Amino acid sequence: MLDEIRTFVLLAEEGAIHRVAARVRLTQPAVSRQIQRLEQALGVELLDRRQKPPRLTPSGVEALAHCRQILAAYADMRRIRVRGEPEGCLRVGIAHGLADERLAVVIRGLREAYPKVVLRLTAGWSDELAETFQQGKLDVICVLSAFRTTRSRGENAALAREPLAVISSSEFARALNVTRAGVARAPWILSPEPCDARRLLARALSSHSRQLNVVAEVQDAGLQVALVREGLGLSLLPLRRFRADPPEGVVALDVRGLHLALHVEFRRSPHLHNLEQVAEALSTRFTELLG
Repeated sequence: MLDEIRTFVLLAEEGAIHRVAARVRLTQPAVSRQIQRLEQALGVELLDRRQKPPRLTPSGVEALAHCRQILAAYADMRRIRVRGEPEGCLRVGIAHGLADERLAVVIRGLREAYPKVVLRLTAGWSDELAETFQQGKLDVICVLSAFRTTRSRGENAALAREPLAVISSSEFARALNVTRAGVARAPWILSPEPCDARRLLARALSSHSRQLNVVAEVQDAGLQVALVREGLGLSLLPLRRFRADPPEGVVALDVRGLHLALHVEFRRSPHLHNLEQVAEALSTRFTELLG
């Protein structure tokens, strides 16, 4: 019932269901169902739906005050920490674009700091990880998004911005019209849907091409780079990774007016108990890794 209470308080603050849906990352019907469940549990109507947008009924105003008290009491209770060394299993989801060899350094540091904690890692697409997290099957996720999230220290936090480089073989680049229109018509080697970087690219080039010319769908970043080196087309690579270790025979293109960047978002469950400090350390180390 805490989710329903949080949603009701947000609705009172935001004044519109679509704005609440955007904040809690649910559909508008799902938000409406949460409000209805709370009304059924309390046995009163909280909203006057004859008005557009709906406004709080007198019972809704009274319930709002109690809901805020409940959330404040819950926040106070969450400050209680289980004493002793963290132990147990922390289920961590990492977006494909972040799950590479650099992650090994982070995991090694956490294992050294928290030897009684087992890290169960799952790599996947951001949307799939977010859904699994919502179902309570993951404790922590680090995902990519085309949209910027408000930076905070709470359960959701924006960690960093991940600029992307358009890469090409040196020979292919010489024959290419390096403009937005030119790269929109070029062949591409990309990860399969629902890749976050691919969606961002398609949106950025939509005014020049109704559909990307994808000649190969490859999830492995190393194979993508190898195909680019062979001159099969263009691809995307995190800019910091390209600068740290530029692949031989591959160049980053400077496409005027095309600035691609994903945002790295860290989410944690509010029910981590003595594993919360491990999640906080993971968030900190990810931030350091991403610069």
